[in-house]
Amino acid sequence: MRVHLVNPNHLSFGVGVITPRWLYVLAAATPRSFGDPIIVDESLEQLDPTRIQAGDLVGIGIHTGNALRGYEVGRMARDRGAYVVFGGIHASLYPEEAHELGGAHAVVKGDGDVIWSRVAADCANGGPQPFYDGGRIEGDEFLQARWDLIPPDSYMWASVQTVRGCPKHCSFCSVWRTDGQKPRQRVSEAVIEEIVELRRMGFRFIALADDNFYPVTLRDLELAERRSDPARFNELKAVRDERFELMARLSELPEDMVFFTQITMEAAEDPEFLDAMRKANIKGALVGVESVTQEGLKAVFKDFTLSGESLVQRRQTFREHGVHVLGSFIFGLPTDRPDTFEATVALAEKAGVTFAQFVMLTPFPGTIDFKAWEAEMENDSTRIAGIPLTRHWLIPQPLRPKLYMPHPTMSADEIRSGTQEVWDRFYALRAIWGRSRTVTSLRGRLAFLLISKLYRQMYANTGIASDSARVNRSATWARWIAKPCRRLFQAPPMPDLQVPRTRFASHDEERASVSGESPEYLPR
Repeated sequence: MRVHLVNPNHLSFGVGVITPRWLYVLAAATPRSFGDPIIVDESLEQLDPTRIQAGDLVGIGIHTGNALRGYEVGRMARDRGAYVVFGGIHASLYPEEAHELGGAHAVVKGDGDVIWSRVAADCANGGPQPFYDGGRIEGDEFLQARWDLIPPDSYMWASVQTVRGCPKHCSFCSVWRTDGQKPRQRVSEAVIEEIVELRRMGFRFIALADDNFYPVTLRDLELAERRSDPARFNELKAVRDERFELMARLSELPEDMVFFTQITMEAAEDPEFLDAMRKANIKGALVGVESVTQEGLKAVFKDFTLSGESLVQRRQTFREHGVHVLGSFIFGLPTDRPDTFEATVALAEKAGVTFAQFVMLTPFPGTIDFKAWEAEMENDSTRIAGIPLTRHWLIPQPLRPKLYMPHPTMSADEIRSGTQEVWDRFYALRAIWGRSRTVTSLRGRLAFLLISKLYRQMYANTGIASDSARVNRSATWARWIAKPCRRLFQAPPMPDLQVPRTRFASHDEERASVSGESPEYLPR
């Protein structure tokens, strides 16, 4: 029995920006007795069905955006006599759907790191169960990915996970409902070992693929202390201290390494944390701004983020500490008006956001927004290709609406065209070249320009274009840009790089040393 792991995608670009980490984690979870899994990432190239034989095991990971393509792959694999197993966030939310539409023999809900070996063994013995529950494993059970299986010359950035779970509860996000609100954190030693392996291979750009790299805020600690809850305070403090230890260890890695992560705007209130990020070469972060108005933020349960001039000031705080921001904005909120588009792009430019994404509000399964929208649509009979709107991910790609939730003052086409205009303005060639001043070398500025154009083609034009011909044209442009862009991110391999073995002081010890008490650093 051969094991195939498939990341489905209806578009292929030849080169990927960031490695789909789950493929290589499940490869590590596959028992060695089955041999090395055959890994297929369809964002690179489409799956070749002839490679799948009767009796093989095909594992397919899906999120809502690629579920339909995943179901096509599943049915094809089952027709060829293979065992078909689905996992991923969408399969966890709709396990029965994967059986009914994807030809699944089994569906894995939750984390796959531990349960996958059991699934593979059951398939090899001819008796997979219909459902498996991987639960939410603790950080010390996270597996290190099998990066030795990565195809050469395929990705610009590698990815390493340090924490799962997010304590927030944004209405448009399902992560906190599926991964939980309790941060489950890997120890720094395991993270560093994996990063060193990747740098040995020539990767120097690493995405820290976390739900929230800043899981404990100063406000969290203050509230726990005010409530006289020592157990909770110590729990939060331990998580925070582990963050600082990880960043201290990252700072010991080769200076040419660049890290990128995802955090909340609250980190701007924590200069000590931002300083540690800078020292760790965490040079960029995706920050969910969502809306430039306080009314819009309240609409998505994100009033812990600032708006307007306060947002500009917080963004400048990131810049002062050497952290670039990829700002994420949502259009189509009920509080949006026709002038929201201009106000958003103007504020993004004023705040000095290095990169930005502008998305239209979409009700994704597992979110509070989806639950409310699904209830509102209970008596709506609208169907496209026979599919109700509340199952929009099953609508054929070319027929999908660009907006699903009705807006009180604007039409769907107004919101789509307004969003497109914002993308056009923010990623105009002159605007990109102006922002590229954040890097000094000509090679760096060229890389900045190419990655900006590639990001726009892959993310914007293929997502909000008005017709399939434009989508395909954008995908072709992305393929042309991707290969030279990847070469700009390459670095000479460092096969002899060793894992730093320094024992770092705790956060309290570091503070003590500033006041005159020297901590002891010992080799181990």
